[in-house]
Amino acid sequence: MTKSIHDFQDEFGRITTWPSDRRRAHQLAILDYLKNLFESGAGYSREQATQLLNDHTTLEDPALLLRELIEGDYLASDGDVFWRADGRPAAGRGS
Repeated sequence: MTKSIHDFQDEFGRITTWPSDRRRAHQLAILDYLKNLFESGAGYSREQATQLLNDHTTLEDPALLLRELIEGDYLASDGDVFWRADGRPAAGRGS
């Protein structure tokens, strides 16, 4: 069942609150939303990934979101470049 993330967004669609662990279904819905901000097949530096998350959230801890996205297999990383887990960037297309 897909959970709504509306209760966690402001009027501009930015995520304003990270749900508690007991609301894991809502966390997963937010992670799915955030994953879709990243273009499949594109590589992002840590700075670019952080800025993208900052543009779409008001949370003060983008590292938490990056960690959750990676641990949940929404994003992958080689340490320097981040990409959607469903599409590794082609050589030369990274940040």
